[in-house]
Amino acid sequence: MIRLDNLRYRYRPGVPLALDGVSVSIARGSIHGLLGPNGAGKTTLISLLAGLLVPQEGCIVVDGEPLNDWRAARLNAIALVPQDYAFYPMLTVAENLAFFAGVQGLPRRERQCQCAKALAFSRLETVANQRAGELSGGLRRRLNLAVGLTGEPEILLLDEPTVGVDSQSRRFLLEAVRQFAATGRTVLYTSHYMEEVEAVCTDVSIIDHGKVLLAGSAAEVKCGRTLEQVFMELTGHSLRD
Repeated sequence: MIRLDNLRYRYRPGVPLALDGVSVSIARGSIHGLLGPNGAGKTTLISLLAGLLVPQEGCIVVDGEPLNDWRAARLNAIALVPQDYAFYPMLTVAENLAFFAGVQGLPRRERQCQCAKALAFSRLETVANQRAGELSGGLRRRLNLAVGLTGEPEILLLDEPTVGVDSQSRRFLLEAVRQFAATGRTVLYTSHYMEEVEAVCTDVSIIDHGKVLLAGSAAEVKCGRTLEQVFMELTGHSLRD
């Protein structure tokens, strides 16, 4: 579905390239794990896919179209769920979803429908009228995900979606990611928890210093080893370093 072709990006002259010739293919309906040490280029790559940055060299193609053309015809088709909480703590859960659905330009009736779907998918109905700032860490992560789902995206970019949550909330979020991809939609998933990547990702890319070191299906990449072993061999780091 997505092809990244020879992407290069430098934040300012004189500093190393954040991305140095990155080429990766991401299949429709896959959960593609993007792994790398801190500073490897993961956030830059996600920012390019989300449209927050523009490639300086290379191109991004989605379904055979340049990313900008594809997005122009499908304004809400790519959603970014960032590591930081992306909602207003003084608003209730329902008010946050209504606000972000409105920002995406959904008609009123469709807004109500999509907000109800996002609430149900994230199992937040019982706290819909509670202020977001009063939620537990796990429920805040669910709300972060629900906000990203209000536009019914085809591509979901998840940047460390389970940071700081308990094991029960982590299991729920991972299952939600599986359910999303099971509908034929596509997930790009970054995490510092190797067990999460092992559990949910169908495909994996490992990057370091802005370069792709290895990419393929999870089985191909592991080749009888654990992802942690492969990652250590390629980068010399633990994923959590």
